[in-house]
Amino acid sequence: MRGEELLFESFLCAGHTHSETLMGLVDGAFKATGLSPADVDLWGVCAGPGSFTGLRIGLATVKGLALVHGAPCAAVSTPEALAYSCPAGQGTVLAALDARRGEVYWAAFDLASRARLVPDSAAPVKDLAQFVENCKKPLFFVGDGAALCYNVYGQTEGVLPCPPALGLCRGAGVCLAARAMNDRGEAMSAAALAPSYLRLSQAERERAERGQSLRP
Repeated sequence: MRGEELLFESFLCAGHTHSETLMGLVDGAFKATGLSPADVDLWGVCAGPGSFTGLRIGLATVKGLALVHGAPCAAVSTPEALAYSCPAGQGTVLAALDARRGEVYWAAFDLASRARLVPDSAAPVKDLAQFVENCKKPLFFVGDGAALCYNVYGQTEGVLPCPPALGLCRGAGVCLAARAMNDRGEAMSAAALAPSYLRLSQAERERAERGQSLRP
């Protein structure tokens, strides 16, 4: 983005991994716009929650590109990027990412102002009931965990459907969220970028559970 103008955006949702596609997409963006990494004055990147491997690849890529020229970075929350990816309107947007085992990573935002209403957290879908009941309506669910939420709360008064294609995380959403973070003084050096996992990986949880079971 340059100011309010979106210069280029690409989106791929075909089951490929970041390691297979990310650098090609980045290279394509620079070629299409005639820009180079030296022209970027703020880098935005999703820092999580989300796929542990995907987050590490994305963060490492941005670190490498930003460190060369010393440009600041914004570690954007994935739910916040999802909220900024939605068309503006009235009500509440609840961004949910499938965390498996019937849980979601989630946060909620005012749809008109994009103001954050709750912090990012991991919770069983059923535990969102109080927020869903009491939040400003209409309420929309977005993200790859939206279907899980609609399965439970889709018939709740004031909950409206969001077409899946409009509930995906877009590059423009990351840019807008990054700019808002920079305006709030929340940008950082590339070296300071770190993932936000919110919980242990499955392997770490299983290791901890085995350790507990072996204790007398």
